Amino acid sequence: MRIVSFTRSTPDTAANVEVDGSGKVVWDGANIVNPWDEYALEEAIARAKETGGQATVIAVGEEAHEEALKHSLAMGMNDAVRVYEDGLDSSDSLTWATLAAAAVEKVGEVKLVICGKESIDVQTDQHIYQTARKLGWIMLSNVSKILDLSDGSIKVERTTDTGVQQVTAQFPAVITVLKGINEPRYPSFIGIRKASKAAIPVWRLSDLGVTLPQSATEVMAFENLPARDMTTEIIEGGSIEEKATKLVDRLLEEKVL
Repeated sequence: MRIVSFTRSTPDTAANVEVDGSGKVVWDGANIVNPWDEYALEEAIARAKETGGQATVIAVGEEAHEEALKHSLAMGMNDAVRVYEDGLDSSDSLTWATLAAAAVEKVGEVKLVICGKESIDVQTDQHIYQTARKLGWIMLSNVSKILDLSDGSIKVERTTDTGVQQVTAQFPAVITVLKGINEPRYPSFIGIRKASKAAIPVWRLSDLGVTLPQSATEVMAFENLPARDMTTEIIEGGSIEEKATKLVDRLLEEKVL
C-alpha cells in the first residue's frame, strides 16, 4: 500500500516569536518538526511496513521545511519530496491544498494520506480538509486508532466530543491522527546520517500540471500584542481563612470574580 504523510518545520514551542520592524514574523532558536506530524509519520511508517508498501513524506513550502523532511527520512519514511513555487509563502490554505492534492496524485497509486491533527504554529487544520476535497476522497478526522486495513477499506476509532466512534470507509482516504495513537520512534544514528545526505527533489507547478488559484484571503499585516502591565501582590493574614477572605475581596474588587 502506498501511504503519504505531510510534514512541516515550525518554530520551537519554547521560542520567542515576534514581529520585527519590517512586519515579518521572526523567532529565536531552531525549527522543529511540527509535533502533531510525528504521530502521523510514525503511523505511516508502521502501516506501510505492515502492508508491505511504501511511505512517502511531502512538505509544501520553502527550503526550511527540508529539515522536517530529513527528520522524517531518518525516522523511516521511504522517500521525500518538497513542493514549492514562487509566491507560495503569501498564499492561503486553498493554494496549499491545491498543491498538496496534485502532489499526492503525482506520487501515484496512493490509498491513504495520514496527517497530524493540525499545524502547531498557526493552529489550523482546514488545509487538510481542503486537500481531501480537492482529491475527492473520504475524510476521517481525530483518529485515535486504526483497527484494520484491508484491500479496499480502513476501519478506525474516532474520538469526538461525545465519545468514541468506530467508522469504516472505502479507500482512498485522508485521515488526521491524535496524539495517543502511537509513540513516535526516535531516529537512529544511521538513519540520521543517511537522511542528511539525501537529495530531496522539488516539484513545481510545471511538474504538477496545476496553476496557483487566486487566494481568497489576504494577510494585511502582523503585529505584536501590546505589552501588559503586571503587578504582584502578597496577601497577608494571620490564618489561611483570613488570607482566603482577603484574596476573594481583592478578586471581587478587580472584577475577576
